[in-house]
Amino acid sequence: MDKTAIRNAATIILVRDPDTAPRILMGQRGAAAAFLPNRFVFPGGALDDDDHRVPMADDLPEPCAARLREHSAPGIGAGLFAAAIRELWEETGLALGTPGNWRGDAPRDWRDFAASGLLPDPRPLRFVFRAITPPGPPRRFDARFFLADADALTGDRDDFSRASDELSHLQWIPLDEVRHFKLSFITEVVLAEIAAVLPDLGAPASVPFFKNDEKQSRFLRLGA
Repeated sequence: MDKTAIRNAATIILVRDPDTAPRILMGQRGAAAAFLPNRFVFPGGALDDDDHRVPMADDLPEPCAARLREHSAPGIGAGLFAAAIRELWEETGLALGTPGNWRGDAPRDWRDFAASGLLPDPRPLRFVFRAITPPGPPRRFDARFFLADADALTGDRDDFSRASDELSHLQWIPLDEVRHFKLSFITEVVLAEIAAVLPDLGAPASVPFFKNDEKQSRFLRLGA
């Protein structure tokens, strides 16, 4: 794979107690990570080919699905919703799903999720931000950020026993304390956007798109 290519990615921002004392689920990337080493990040990662053929528990929520299609390859929306749910499961052991049976064999990276007796459920997810990594880093991503209430999770929200070792120090960080952690610039921008709308977890009127290319960086609005 060409590591200089921009890869599609999905990131999930889980919010706990949005009405009273909001906390955000984050973890720390390792010192040897090729992308954002030592930074605290939301669960997320690159879109896999298999994410496009995963059965969903329900239809994609609107208007989020429509906004995902803007400035994107045709048919990418369902895969991005699936990727966000898969990455959350892999990196934290937490599930967004509803009980259901899979048709046929689950793709390799989805076998554990399927074995839990769940189908991925896109309904709690709201598409709230998009950013393309600026030129320079060894890896670049076109990341879509999804917001969800932690109450939509299946099971114990504090049980990270099934998490991979990709993120360490997984924790629910109070929103008014997160600035004290080591964050990337774009993470700070996304957190500011979230803080401005809480406790509302609905789909935003339009979605900020931080678009970086070789010539310039600019903010667009999807759905405006």
